Amino acid sequence: MKKIYKILAVSSLLFASSVGCTSSFDEINTDPDAFTSVPYTNVLADVLRRTGEQFGGDLDIAQWAGYVSSIQYLNDYSGYIPTNNTYGNRWSHCYWGHTQLQDILDKTENAAELNKNIRNVSVLMQNYLMFMAVNCFGDVPYSEAFKGAEDKGSVFKSSYDKQADIYPILLANLKSVADSWAEGLGNDNLGEGDFLFNEDVKQWQRFCNSIRLRIAMRISGVYPESKAIIEEIFNNPDKYPYIAETKENAYFWWQGSGDYFERYYNNFRTRDDDGMADIFIDHLKMMEDPRIAVIAKPAESDGEYRGFENGSKTDPENRKAISRIGVKYREDPAGFSPFYRACESYFIMAEAALNGWNVPMTAAEAYEKAVRLSMADNEIEDADTEAYLAGKGKWDGTYARLYFEQWVALFKQNIEAWSLYRRTGYPTYIHTAKAADGVSPKYPGARSGFNGIHNDVPFRFPYPNNQYLYNLDYLKAASANVVDYVWGEQLWWDKRTGVN
Repeated sequence: MKKIYKILAVSSLLFASSVGCTSSFDEINTDPDAFTSVPYTNVLADVLRRTGEQFGGDLDIAQWAGYVSSIQYLNDYSGYIPTNNTYGNRWSHCYWGHTQLQDILDKTENAAELNKNIRNVSVLMQNYLMFMAVNCFGDVPYSEAFKGAEDKGSVFKSSYDKQADIYPILLANLKSVADSWAEGLGNDNLGEGDFLFNEDVKQWQRFCNSIRLRIAMRISGVYPESKAIIEEIFNNPDKYPYIAETKENAYFWWQGSGDYFERYYNNFRTRDDDGMADIFIDHLKMMEDPRIAVIAKPAESDGEYRGFENGSKTDPENRKAISRIGVKYREDPAGFSPFYRACESYFIMAEAALNGWNVPMTAAEAYEKAVRLSMADNEIEDADTEAYLAGKGKWDGTYARLYFEQWVALFKQNIEAWSLYRRTGYPTYIHTAKAADGVSPKYPGARSGFNGIHNDVPFRFPYPNNQYLYNLDYLKAASANVVDYVWGEQLWWDKRTGVN
């Protein structure tokens, strides 16, 4: 990790030199000893770093997930008023990252077996990025978006594919990678640019199958084939290993200096705009959850854990009375952005078992394994973990218990928690405006200042401004049923009712 600056600096220089010269300049300034293309490991480094940057420091989505609230300078996010110019960098990274990785694939096509690992990682990350795109934006350009040199404008001027068509392709592509590695890992090294798994190809294999599990469960309510995919992976761990232990967590660790501070810490250095959300803090307190002391800090004013209304349009009376994000998650310059945690595998397994699917554990066993792993992620003592599982966190055989627990465990994986809410309606506090007992009113529920008509957090990211500028006709067709940029038509797999 200490070499992140050097590797990425070299990547930037090489990319710049590859596009910044005229043909005549190339002829008279050719250095026979210089690189003629970016080393594959540098490309991988750049893609991973930008993925962590764009999807690992999203305090705005932490609000949509019910974790934090704005406590000063209440802006558009606090009132849930995203615009079409808010998320362009995330959109661009998905497409530019895909293009960078395709360059690796093109250049290794004639020596595929000698470059098996870097090729598999490239395909994996291409599909991971497109999963992030379709999961966050909905319908997106896909089948026509990567035509290459014969149509350089294709990324900006292509039709949108339906989510129902894209997700199965992503799953099929990831299965091809999983099957390739199941036949044997390659012999090529990924190099120092593998900031995610430090050149451990077995970890990449686990990550591949874990993302397959995530995608399959995400669309399981609308895609019956998900059942077979999840059963195949869980029942064949030798062929399809997945992330199953805390030591296998997919964490992107930041360098902690220069431009490479952990994203929450980078915000912490100069800003104090976000406190903990009342719905999250109240839930942790009601459950007597020991993770509260790691996830949050006591309020400065009185040492109590206290959150603030998520979506409020006015500042709290006393900002010092509101808890902030815990030291582990926000005050470590060389902290981590989580891509996938082992506990997620077991929450998926527990849900599969509740569905009656054929998986190795009962729902109770998988749930308890997931909770123990989440507690370990937060460095909770074993005795406190067992007390929690015997007390308020005891398994009760319900989807509600499972989803609430998964919500807590996904802290800092904000897009995944937001997606859990969109798919399941949990945590119910976000929309139903019910207190922890599920009966008495306490919370006002998600409220948007946008026209005063929306009662839920955004359903999607808004399409970026470049689509309005360069791809308007196709954009209009794709967003015909989208209201106020992010509401209206829900995503393909979001079947909730009563939200608008």
